[in-house]
Amino acid sequence: MSDDYSLHRSRRALFGTDAEAYERGRPSYPPRVYELLETCGLRTGCRVVEIGPGTGQATRELVRRGAIVTAVELDHVFAAKLRSTFAGADLDIVVGAFEEVDLPAGAFDLVVAATSFHWVVPVSKGLAQCARLLRPGGWLALWWTVFGDESRPDPFREALQPVLADVEPTLAEPPIVSGPFATSAPYARNAGERIGSIDSTDLFGPVAHEVVAWTGRHSAAEIRALFASFSPWLAIPEDRRTVALDRLERLAVDHFGGIVERPYLTPIYLAQRR
Repeated sequence: MSDDYSLHRSRRALFGTDAEAYERGRPSYPPRVYELLETCGLRTGCRVVEIGPGTGQATRELVRRGAIVTAVELDHVFAAKLRSTFAGADLDIVVGAFEEVDLPAGAFDLVVAATSFHWVVPVSKGLAQCARLLRPGGWLALWWTVFGDESRPDPFREALQPVLADVEPTLAEPPIVSGPFATSAPYARNAGERIGSIDSTDLFGPVAHEVVAWTGRHSAAEIRALFASFSPWLAIPEDRRTVALDRLERLAVDHFGGIVERPYLTPIYLAQRR
């Protein structure tokens, strides 16, 4: 097993260590995502598998639109939070790695992954599992929040980098891991690779791709919680993480008036099961 793979497996197991930060900090997805899902059959009674729902940022909207959701969540803490949050909803929670769980073949209309599919490895096995679960004509939808957009100004990021370089250099512009172990931003933005991996299965029709640009707006407490939910931050010792988060929150209050706006992107990939 490669060092990259071991790091990947250990990082994806970190999120439940601060489920409250994940819930408070992670933003919801732009309406355009759900408009596109409607073209893929998202409606009342639609049977959906959601990969890695976390604390339910996308689950909430799927359930609201009447979907019957099977959520496959790796983390027991997140799974417990989902059960509490969605008590009484038409939601079945399966705990385990998506690429390994045993669900009925051809039983679902839609398989979705919201800022999670980069944690499914190997990609080929994950895509084969998606195809196995979908009925013929069902749809695969993969999308991510990318926390930044190089084509638009991002004053908070620019102000934060020297702060991190001072208090926690390991978090200042962390190195990007390539290939299937990439962090979510380069992984999500690499349209050629994402489309190519789906096409290479020969199990799906042509891939539709769109990038939705939007603006995230966070209070100082919310931006702190957002960064506290990122795996590189969760991977450092708690005392050092607290110092870095204190400085980040103070920056948001002192230099941004307690409200941080940042440019975000949501790349989405859609493909129909042959």
